[in-house]
Amino acid sequence: MAVGRADKPSTSGAKPAAKKKPPAPWVEKYRPKTIDDIVDQGEVVQVLRECLSGGDLPHLLFYGPPGTGKTSAILAAARQLFGDLQRDRVLELNASDERGIQVIRDKVKTFSQMTVSSTKPDGRPCPPYKLVILDEADSMTTAAQAALRRTMERETRTTRFCLICNYVSRIIPPITSRCSKFRFKPLARENVIKRLQEICEAECVEVGNGEVFQQAVDTCQGDLRRALTALQCCQRLLGKITAEGLIEVTGLVPEQLVNEYLSVKNYSELEQFVEKFLMEAYSAAQLLEQLSATVINAGHLTNKQKCVISDKIAICSHRLLDGGAEYMQLTDLGCTIIVANNDP
Repeated sequence: MAVGRADKPSTSGAKPAAKKKPPAPWVEKYRPKTIDDIVDQGEVVQVLRECLSGGDLPHLLFYGPPGTGKTSAILAAARQLFGDLQRDRVLELNASDERGIQVIRDKVKTFSQMTVSSTKPDGRPCPPYKLVILDEADSMTTAAQAALRRTMERETRTTRFCLICNYVSRIIPPITSRCSKFRFKPLARENVIKRLQEICEAECVEVGNGEVFQQAVDTCQGDLRRALTALQCCQRLLGKITAEGLIEVTGLVPEQLVNEYLSVKNYSELEQFVEKFLMEAYSAAQLLEQLSATVINAGHLTNKQKCVISDKIAICSHRLLDGGAEYMQLTDLGCTIIVANNDP
Protein backbone atom coordinates (compact mmCIF):
# COMPACT_ATOMS: atom_id res chain seq x y z
CA MET A 1 0.00 0.00 0.00
CA ALA A 2 1.47 3.27 -1.03
CA VAL A 3 1.90 5.77 1.73
CA GLY A 4 1.39 9.40 0.70
CA ARG A 5 3.56 12.20 2.08
CA ALA A 6 2.01 14.42 4.69
CA ASP A 7 0.80 17.65 3.25
CA LYS A 8 2.94 20.60 4.23
CA PRO A 9 1.10 23.61 5.57
CA SER A 10 0.61 26.22 2.89
CA THR A 11 2.63 29.34 3.39
CA SER A 12 1.56 31.14 0.26
CA GLY A 13 -0.81 33.44 2.13
CA ALA A 14 1.34 33.91 5.22
CA LYS A 15 3.20 37.16 5.58
CA PRO A 16 6.93 36.90 6.24
CA ALA A 17 7.85 37.82 9.77
CA ALA A 18 9.16 41.36 9.95
CA LYS A 19 12.78 41.55 10.95
CA LYS A 20 13.29 43.26 14.26
CA LYS A 21 15.58 46.21 13.86
CA PRO A 22 18.57 46.23 16.20
CA PRO A 23 18.50 49.05 18.76
CA ALA A 24 20.10 52.16 17.33
CA PRO A 25 22.69 54.12 19.31
CA TRP A 26 20.97 57.04 20.96
CA VAL A 27 23.73 59.33 19.67
CA GLU A 28 22.61 58.66 16.08
CA LYS A 29 18.92 58.24 16.79
CA TYR A 30 18.65 61.68 18.40
CA ARG A 31 21.20 63.51 16.27
CA PRO A 32 19.76 66.94 15.36
CA LYS A 33 17.79 66.88 12.10
CA THR A 34 17.61 70.68 11.73
CA ILE A 35 19.80 73.52 12.95
CA ASP A 36 17.05 74.56 15.37
CA ASP A 37 17.66 71.29 17.24
CA ILE A 38 21.28 72.24 18.00
CA VAL A 39 21.80 72.70 21.75
CA ASP A 40 23.39 75.84 23.20
CA GLN A 41 25.28 77.21 20.16
CA GLY A 42 23.25 80.34 19.39
CA GLU A 43 25.86 82.24 17.36
CA VAL A 44 26.49 79.40 14.92
CA VAL A 45 22.78 78.61 14.59
CA GLN A 46 22.05 82.25 13.75
CA VAL A 47 24.65 82.33 10.95
CA LEU A 48 23.45 79.03 9.47
CA ARG A 49 19.84 80.18 9.67
CA GLU A 50 20.71 83.28 7.61
CA CYS A 51 22.43 81.10 5.02
CA LEU A 52 19.34 78.91 4.75
CA SER A 53 17.13 81.94 4.27
CA GLY A 54 18.99 82.98 1.13
CA GLY A 55 22.36 84.31 2.25
CA ASP A 56 25.62 82.99 0.82
CA LEU A 57 27.48 80.32 2.76
CA PRO A 58 31.15 81.15 3.47
CA HIS A 59 33.91 78.66 4.09
CA LEU A 60 33.50 77.52 7.70
CA LEU A 61 35.88 76.42 10.44
CA PHE A 62 34.22 74.83 13.47
CA TYR A 63 36.44 74.14 16.46
CA GLY A 64 35.95 73.25 20.10
CA PRO A 65 35.74 70.30 22.51
CA PRO A 66 34.28 66.97 21.34
CA GLY A 67 30.58 66.30 21.71
CA THR A 68 29.45 69.93 21.39
CA GLY A 69 27.59 69.62 18.06
CA LYS A 70 30.14 70.62 15.40
CA THR A 71 29.49 67.77 12.97
CA SER A 72 25.76 67.66 13.75
CA ALA A 73 25.41 71.38 12.98
CA ILE A 74 26.89 71.24 9.48
CA LEU A 75 25.11 67.97 8.60
CA ALA A 76 21.78 69.43 9.69
CA ALA A 77 22.47 72.57 7.63
CA ALA A 78 23.42 70.45 4.59
CA ARG A 79 20.21 68.43 4.94
CA GLN A 80 18.14 71.61 4.95
CA LEU A 81 20.14 73.24 2.14
CA PHE A 82 20.14 70.37 -0.35
CA GLY A 83 17.28 68.10 0.73
CA ASP A 84 17.21 64.94 -1.39
CA LEU A 85 20.35 66.08 -3.25
CA GLN A 86 22.51 65.87 -0.14
CA ARG A 87 24.08 62.58 -1.20
CA ASP A 88 25.33 64.13 -4.46
CA ARG A 89 26.16 67.60 -3.17
CA VAL A 90 28.08 66.74 0.04
CA LEU A 91 31.48 65.07 0.36
CA GLU A 92 32.34 64.12 3.95
CA LEU A 93 35.77 62.88 4.99
CA ASN A 94 36.82 62.08 8.54
CA ALA A 95 39.84 60.72 10.38
CA SER A 96 39.09 57.14 9.30
CA ASP A 97 39.59 58.08 5.64
CA GLU A 98 42.90 58.48 3.86
CA ARG A 99 43.45 62.23 3.71
CA GLY A 100 47.00 62.70 2.58
CA ILE A 101 48.05 65.14 -0.09
CA GLN A 102 47.15 62.69 -2.88
CA VAL A 103 43.53 62.42 -1.73
CA ILE A 104 43.25 66.22 -1.57
CA ARG A 105 44.69 66.50 -5.09
CA ASP A 106 42.49 63.77 -6.53
CA LYS A 107 39.22 63.12 -4.72
CA VAL A 108 38.57 66.55 -3.17
CA LYS A 109 39.83 68.49 -6.18
CA THR A 110 37.79 66.41 -8.64
CA PHE A 111 34.64 66.77 -6.56
CA SER A 112 35.20 70.53 -6.18
CA GLN A 113 35.58 71.11 -9.93
CA MET A 114 32.17 69.65 -10.81
CA THR A 115 29.50 72.26 -11.52
CA VAL A 116 25.95 71.84 -10.26
CA SER A 117 22.54 73.25 -11.11
CA SER A 118 20.80 75.95 -9.11
CA THR A 119 17.46 74.10 -9.20
CA LYS A 120 16.26 70.77 -7.87
CA PRO A 121 14.62 68.14 -10.13
CA ASP A 122 11.19 69.37 -9.01
CA GLY A 123 12.03 72.92 -10.07
CA ARG A 124 12.57 74.40 -6.62
CA PRO A 125 15.67 76.59 -6.11
CA CYS A 126 18.82 75.04 -4.68
CA PRO A 127 22.20 76.57 -3.78
CA PRO A 128 24.48 76.47 -6.86
CA TYR A 129 27.41 74.95 -4.99
CA LYS A 130 28.56 71.77 -3.28
CA LEU A 131 29.83 71.23 0.27
CA VAL A 132 33.02 69.47 1.39
CA ILE A 133 33.12 68.54 5.10
CA LEU A 134 36.54 67.67 6.52
CA ASP A 135 36.02 66.30 10.02
CA GLU A 136 38.98 66.23 12.43
CA ALA A 137 40.93 68.46 10.06
CA ASP A 138 43.61 69.03 12.69
CA SER A 139 44.90 65.52 11.95
CA MET A 140 45.69 66.42 8.33
CA THR A 141 49.35 66.81 7.39
CA THR A 142 50.74 70.25 6.66
CA ALA A 143 51.30 69.29 3.01
CA ALA A 144 47.66 68.20 2.66
CA GLN A 145 46.47 71.44 4.22
CA ALA A 146 48.65 73.43 1.81
CA ALA A 147 47.14 71.56 -1.16
CA LEU A 148 43.66 72.18 0.25
CA ARG A 149 44.37 75.90 0.51
CA ARG A 150 44.91 76.15 -3.24
CA THR A 151 41.76 74.15 -3.99
CA MET A 152 39.70 76.39 -1.69
CA GLU A 153 41.08 79.43 -3.49
CA ARG A 154 40.31 78.19 -7.01
CA GLU A 155 36.94 76.47 -6.55
CA THR A 156 35.09 79.03 -4.45
CA ARG A 157 32.48 79.52 -7.19
CA THR A 158 31.32 75.90 -7.13
CA THR A 159 32.26 74.56 -3.68
CA ARG A 160 32.15 75.55 -0.01
CA PHE A 161 34.39 73.93 2.60
CA CYS A 162 33.64 73.24 6.24
CA LEU A 163 36.60 72.18 8.40
CA ILE A 164 35.94 70.67 11.83
CA CYS A 165 38.63 70.26 14.47
CA ASN A 166 39.31 70.24 18.20
CA TYR A 167 42.49 72.34 18.09
CA VAL A 168 42.40 75.34 15.76
CA SER A 169 46.11 75.98 16.38
CA ARG A 170 46.90 72.92 14.22
CA ILE A 171 45.30 74.47 11.14
CA ILE A 172 47.69 76.49 8.99
CA PRO A 173 47.07 80.29 8.88
CA PRO A 174 46.34 80.44 5.10
CA ILE A 175 43.29 78.21 5.68
CA THR A 176 42.03 79.90 8.85
CA SER A 177 42.18 83.28 7.10
CA ARG A 178 39.84 81.98 4.37
CA CYS A 179 37.22 80.65 6.78
CA SER A 180 34.65 82.10 9.14
CA LYS A 181 35.69 80.66 12.49
CA PHE A 182 33.19 79.56 15.11
CA ARG A 183 34.08 78.17 18.51
CA PHE A 184 31.72 75.56 19.93
CA LYS A 185 31.78 76.03 23.68
CA PRO A 186 31.14 73.22 26.19
CA LEU A 187 27.42 72.83 26.70
CA ALA A 188 25.83 74.50 29.71
CA ARG A 189 24.97 72.17 32.56
CA GLU A 190 21.23 72.89 32.55
CA ASN A 191 20.97 72.38 28.78
CA VAL A 192 22.68 68.99 28.96
CA ILE A 193 20.38 67.87 31.78
CA LYS A 194 17.29 69.05 29.90
CA ARG A 195 18.30 67.18 26.73
CA LEU A 196 19.13 63.97 28.63
CA GLN A 197 15.76 64.09 30.41
CA GLU A 198 13.92 64.50 27.09
CA ILE A 199 15.72 61.49 25.58
CA CYS A 200 15.14 59.27 28.63
CA GLU A 201 11.43 60.16 28.59
CA ALA A 202 11.22 59.37 24.88
CA GLU A 203 12.89 55.98 25.48
CA CYS A 204 10.69 55.24 28.53
CA VAL A 205 13.81 54.47 30.57
CA GLU A 206 13.68 53.94 34.33
CA VAL A 207 15.89 56.54 36.00
CA GLY A 208 16.95 56.08 39.63
CA ASN A 209 16.70 59.64 40.95
CA GLY A 210 17.60 63.23 40.16
CA GLU A 211 21.26 62.61 40.97
CA VAL A 212 21.63 60.48 37.84
CA PHE A 213 21.63 63.43 35.45
CA GLN A 214 23.90 65.42 37.76
CA GLN A 215 26.33 62.49 37.75
CA ALA A 216 26.14 62.25 33.95
CA VAL A 217 26.96 65.95 33.59
CA ASP A 218 29.88 65.70 36.01
CA THR A 219 31.16 62.75 34.01
CA CYS A 220 30.85 64.23 30.52
CA GLN A 221 32.18 67.76 31.29
CA GLY A 222 30.09 69.40 28.56
CA ASP A 223 30.32 66.47 26.13
CA LEU A 224 26.70 65.55 25.35
CA ARG A 225 27.69 62.60 23.15
CA ARG A 226 29.71 61.05 25.95
CA ALA A 227 26.90 61.54 28.47
CA LEU A 228 24.31 60.01 26.13
CA THR A 229 26.52 57.00 25.41
CA ALA A 230 27.08 56.44 29.13
CA LEU A 231 23.33 56.52 29.82
CA GLN A 232 22.56 54.02 27.07
CA CYS A 233 25.33 51.65 28.20
CA CYS A 234 24.03 51.79 31.76
CA GLN A 235 20.47 51.12 30.62
CA ARG A 236 21.48 48.18 28.42
CA LEU A 237 23.63 46.55 31.09
CA LEU A 238 21.52 47.14 34.21
CA GLY A 239 18.01 47.62 32.84
CA LYS A 240 17.77 51.01 34.52
CA ILE A 241 19.96 54.06 35.01
CA THR A 242 21.46 54.77 38.43
CA ALA A 243 24.25 57.02 39.66
CA GLU A 244 26.23 53.97 40.83
CA GLY A 245 25.76 52.32 37.44
CA LEU A 246 27.05 55.40 35.64
CA ILE A 247 30.19 55.41 37.78
CA GLU A 248 30.74 51.74 36.96
CA VAL A 249 30.12 52.16 33.22
CA THR A 250 32.26 55.27 32.75
CA GLY A 251 35.22 53.99 34.78
CA LEU A 252 35.15 56.88 37.24
CA VAL A 253 37.07 56.45 40.47
CA PRO A 254 34.72 56.61 43.50
CA GLU A 255 35.03 59.90 45.39
CA GLN A 256 35.94 58.15 48.64
CA LEU A 257 39.01 56.61 46.99
CA VAL A 258 40.14 59.99 45.71
CA ASN A 259 39.78 61.52 49.19
CA GLU A 260 41.53 58.54 50.76
CA TYR A 261 44.51 58.98 48.43
CA LEU A 262 44.69 62.69 49.20
CA SER A 263 44.72 62.06 52.96
CA VAL A 264 47.41 59.34 53.24
CA LYS A 265 49.74 60.10 56.16
CA ASN A 266 52.62 57.63 55.86
CA TYR A 267 54.26 55.25 53.43
CA SER A 268 52.58 52.13 54.83
CA GLU A 269 49.13 53.61 54.20
CA LEU A 270 50.25 54.70 50.74
CA GLU A 271 51.54 51.25 49.81
CA GLN A 272 48.32 49.59 50.95
CA PHE A 273 46.20 52.10 49.04
CA VAL A 274 48.12 51.76 45.75
CA GLU A 275 47.99 47.96 45.87
CA LYS A 276 44.26 47.98 46.65
CA PHE A 277 43.61 50.60 43.94
CA LEU A 278 45.40 48.64 41.21
CA MET A 279 43.76 45.38 42.30
CA GLU A 280 40.38 47.04 41.73
CA ALA A 281 41.56 47.76 38.14
CA TYR A 282 40.84 51.48 38.21
CA SER A 283 42.71 53.76 35.82
CA ALA A 284 45.59 55.76 37.29
CA ALA A 285 45.13 58.45 34.63
CA GLN A 286 41.47 58.81 35.63
CA LEU A 287 42.46 59.08 39.28
CA LEU A 288 44.91 61.91 38.53
CA GLU A 289 42.29 63.75 36.47
CA GLN A 290 39.76 63.61 39.31
CA LEU A 291 42.43 64.32 41.93
CA SER A 292 43.41 67.53 40.14
CA ALA A 293 39.86 68.91 40.45
CA THR A 294 39.63 67.77 44.07
CA VAL A 295 42.91 69.46 45.02
CA ILE A 296 41.90 72.75 43.43
CA ASN A 297 38.61 72.83 45.36
CA ALA A 298 39.99 71.43 48.64
CA GLY A 299 39.39 73.91 51.46
CA HIS A 300 41.75 72.23 53.94
CA LEU A 301 44.83 72.70 51.72
CA THR A 302 46.88 75.88 51.58
CA ASN A 303 47.82 77.48 48.27
CA LYS A 304 51.37 76.23 48.73
CA GLN A 305 50.19 72.64 49.23
CA LYS A 306 47.90 72.88 46.18
CA CYS A 307 50.78 74.15 44.01
CA VAL A 308 53.15 71.36 45.13
CA ILE A 309 50.61 68.58 44.60
CA SER A 310 49.27 69.97 41.29
CA ASP A 311 52.79 70.29 39.90
CA LYS A 312 53.48 66.65 40.75
CA ILE A 313 50.16 65.56 39.24
CA ALA A 314 51.20 67.16 35.93
CA ILE A 315 54.58 65.41 35.99
CA CYS A 316 53.09 61.99 36.78
CA SER A 317 50.36 62.42 34.13
CA HIS A 318 53.04 63.11 31.52
CA ARG A 319 54.97 60.03 32.59
CA LEU A 320 51.84 57.88 32.30
CA LEU A 321 51.28 59.16 28.76
CA ASP A 322 54.86 58.18 27.95
CA GLY A 323 54.22 54.63 29.19
CA GLY A 324 55.30 54.92 32.82
CA ALA A 325 54.22 52.22 35.28
CA GLU A 326 51.06 53.10 37.19
CA TYR A 327 52.40 51.68 40.46
CA MET A 328 55.53 53.85 40.32
CA GLN A 329 53.67 57.05 39.41
CA LEU A 330 50.98 56.64 42.06
CA THR A 331 53.65 55.91 44.67
CA ASP A 332 55.75 58.90 43.60
CA LEU A 333 52.74 61.24 43.71
CA GLY A 334 51.65 59.75 47.02
CA CYS A 335 55.03 60.54 48.58
CA THR A 336 54.64 64.16 47.47
CA ILE A 337 51.16 64.26 49.03
CA ILE A 338 52.54 62.91 52.32
CA VAL A 339 55.28 65.54 52.43
CA ALA A 340 52.82 68.31 51.54
CA ASN A 341 50.34 67.20 54.21
CA ASN A 342 53.05 67.10 56.88
CA ASP A 343 54.59 70.45 55.86
CA PRO A 344 51.78 72.97 55.45
